[in-house]
Amino acid sequence: MRQTMTNFMKRFNNLFFAAFLLLLVTNLAYAQDKQDDVIKVDSSIVRLNVGVVNRSGTPIKNLSKDDFVLYEDGVRQNITRFEPTVAPFSVVMILDMSGSTLGFRQTIQTSAFRFIDALSPEDRVSIIEFYDKVNVLNDFTTQRKVLAHSINVANGRGRTRLYKALDTSLKKLAKEKNRRKAIIVLTDGVDSEIRNQDRRFLSKLADKDMPNSIKPETNSILNSILGKADAMGATIYPLVLPTGDPKKLADPLPIQIEMFTVARNRLKILAQRTGGTLNAINRLEEMGKLYAQVAADVRSLYTIEYQPQNDKRDGKWRKIQIKVNKSELISRTRPGYFAK
Repeated sequence: MRQTMTNFMKRFNNLFFAAFLLLLVTNLAYAQDKQDDVIKVDSSIVRLNVGVVNRSGTPIKNLSKDDFVLYEDGVRQNITRFEPTVAPFSVVMILDMSGSTLGFRQTIQTSAFRFIDALSPEDRVSIIEFYDKVNVLNDFTTQRKVLAHSINVANGRGRTRLYKALDTSLKKLAKEKNRRKAIIVLTDGVDSEIRNQDRRFLSKLADKDMPNSIKPETNSILNSILGKADAMGATIYPLVLPTGDPKKLADPLPIQIEMFTVARNRLKILAQRTGGTLNAINRLEEMGKLYAQVAADVRSLYTIEYQPQNDKRDGKWRKIQIKVNKSELISRTRPGYFAK
């Protein structure tokens, strides 16, 4: 009897130990996954991508750190790091492969090739596609053959998971450390999840009350993306497809018009808040030209970093103003950030 009890206890202890190890490994893996999801940046440093043009709109690429003066809330700041326009970028190119783009995939591919060709050979590029799913087609690379393959195999149909794709892009960019960062996203801007939120809200209103009833800047998903982009100084360039506009319909409903208008306004906010530009593609044959223009814009940016004299993380808006010591030149960057 005693021997039987001893054997039972040994088996019990072995099973308990195995279960404990399994639980420990599972928890470690879960913790690692959660850690990978966190965008880690030094929140005390503010990074700006800055474009400078003359009165004719021609980019100026030969300026130095001493040509810039930077203010936050009217207080001059000390520029701690400066990178010229020739410094390499890490760029995510996001391709909308949802059902609305099925009719012009060849145009998208050709235009994407033109974008890659217009970048510097040292720029690292990752390509992401989105539809019902969000797929990373390649990690950051300078190899054009890899990028060409990703563009050729991009495919899909279904819903538009735009903001999930942007979130995935920012997580990848966070691992690029101190490299300059930009996102170029091709989309009609109508994210399926947010559109459903908007529809539920608008369906409770009368037609006459719908215009301007939704404040696009208050959307929590949009603000999460903006916060992450702010933290690492990533500039976002939306290229807006000429699809889905209800105003082209014979008799559009007020709810259709309002949902589309709000979606486009959110894209404008994405561009303005991150220092990028919103590029509307009015005709599909313009797509390749606009891609090349955006690539040229990225390649004409300076990058400036500073540590704010106001070190309070109180969540308040900090207004940024940057000037060039040459009155004939005009600078563009993001207007500010929330100190979180």
